[in-house]
Amino acid sequence: MLPPVRTVDYHTAGEPFRIVADPPVEIPGATVAERRMFAQRDPGVDGLRRLLCSEPRGHADMYGGFVTPPDDAGAHLGVLFWHKDGFSTACGHGTIALGAWAVRSGLVAADPSGVTDVIVDVPSGRVTARVHGDATRVTAVDFVNVASYVLARDVSVRGTVATLAFGGAIYACVSAATLGLAVTPDRLPELIALGREIKWALNDAARHPSDPRLSGVYGTIFFDDLGMDSDAVHQRNVAIFADGEVDRSPCGSGTAARVADLVDSGALRPGQELLHDSIIGTQFRARVLSSVVAEGRAAVVPLVSGMAYPVGESTFTVDPDDPLVPGFVLR
Repeated sequence: MLPPVRTVDYHTAGEPFRIVADPPVEIPGATVAERRMFAQRDPGVDGLRRLLCSEPRGHADMYGGFVTPPDDAGAHLGVLFWHKDGFSTACGHGTIALGAWAVRSGLVAADPSGVTDVIVDVPSGRVTARVHGDATRVTAVDFVNVASYVLARDVSVRGTVATLAFGGAIYACVSAATLGLAVTPDRLPELIALGREIKWALNDAARHPSDPRLSGVYGTIFFDDLGMDSDAVHQRNVAIFADGEVDRSPCGSGTAARVADLVDSGALRPGQELLHDSIIGTQFRARVLSSVVAEGRAAVVPLVSGMAYPVGESTFTVDPDDPLVPGFVLR
């Protein structure tokens, strides 16, 4: 029988992140990327994901991560990100939450300077949660992502065109206006339906240049152009990821993909910020930390600024007589 599972829950700009610091299952592998491949096929690890994501312990839009050892001594920790449909390759909002948790819990000692870098190995590479504050109070967290870049522009799909951009995961970026939509809560059912259609229509064509484990469309990002705010590009977006899951935050890795797209198109100029609103009105601020070459392409290293807050701690148990284990999802 599964022992009690202890979790710490955070939210980043409204999006949940359930942290399992000590998963009660073995997750072998030399790297986090290898551990993800194991988790995808192992009944014990995947069963734990399903238990914590599914009702009655979770819900269709639940998100979380299993803390693992890092790839090597250069990072503080590793993490396997999960959602209702499986294990993802990247997660910016989760990295922000992990940074806040690591400093608040004492796992990583707060730097006296007031800025503490928490280095995290994720399936798509090594990222940083740059935590502002001290051991008693966190005021902001910057997510420094892997190199991000455009894979393809003007890809025809479902009566519009998409940009395929990589920000640790591959996203299909689509202007909502081209489909007669807007990124507002009242249009969410249509956005979910179209987001799923676009993801699956482009999924097989979205190939990572060197690592097939990172291939496939993780999500569809619909965006509204809100013009300029001072000298910042202002947009609102919603990421419909996995199979119809809705990101309440502006989506961290998705924001990185949008930065890469906007830089590539010339819409985001050197020194400018992207103000990225979510469908619920929360916001990330993003900018280019550096320009690089990745996979033979012009790329950027994005920095996405946000904040995460603890919302509770839980100990989940399984009754051996409970017929609804690991649970169910109604969407």
